[in-house]
Amino acid sequence: MAKVLIKTSEGDIKVRLYDETPQHRDNFLKLAKEGYFDGTLFHRVIKDFMIQGGDPDSKGAPKGKMLGTGGPDYTIPAEFVYPQLFHKRGALSAARLGDEVNPERESSGSQFYIVWGKTYKQNELKQMEKQMGMQMEQNIFNQLAKEHHDEIMNFRRNRDREGLMKLQDELVDETKKRCREQGYPKFTEEQQKAYTEVGGTPFLDNQYTVFGEVEEGLDVVEKIQNCETMRGDRPKEDISMEISIIEE
Repeated sequence: MAKVLIKTSEGDIKVRLYDETPQHRDNFLKLAKEGYFDGTLFHRVIKDFMIQGGDPDSKGAPKGKMLGTGGPDYTIPAEFVYPQLFHKRGALSAARLGDEVNPERESSGSQFYIVWGKTYKQNELKQMEKQMGMQMEQNIFNQLAKEHHDEIMNFRRNRDREGLMKLQDELVDETKKRCREQGYPKFTEEQQKAYTEVGGTPFLDNQYTVFGEVEEGLDVVEKIQNCETMRGDRPKEDISMEISIIEE
């Protein structure tokens, strides 16, 4: 079981890397061995959300410089192990570009974040489940519509409203059938316990790859996420890091 030590100017954070996400684990270990992270900053910090680092451009970056676009010339395929691995407080996850330019949700080659988040009430989690279910239905319906594109366009060209409405009803029925077969999103008991009692960012689940968790040093994460920030969510006072391997 691989473990790394993130030494920061605010204290040490000991992290375990998951074997269930081998590509992310191996890449993180490789970069740590190379000293890639040494001297970089936690360049993006948002209170009650997360702390983010891993941008090589942050090394020696002058005050006020906007950061967050640096990294190696590769991405890592998403490794979602959900719901087993989720965004509880202390989770180590990979940053990435947004869905509009990165529909496969591939991870940044080096940038990562550690979750802080907040605690949620049960009714808030229920509402999230409902929203995730609606998004699931929308995604499946959009895919079905894409598969029937030519048929839809033909109905429109012929101004066949009746045929178009009939097809729409069929696609809606098929959407609901597939959702039932796949199972609507639902938080597990473990997730509910973590999100209501400890905290986290449930809205990021199954969106970003979770590949590790903090074993020691959550107090340091808390201290960093509470720091004063300026434009671009960059800490007012630089918080640097060095990452070394404890176990491989």
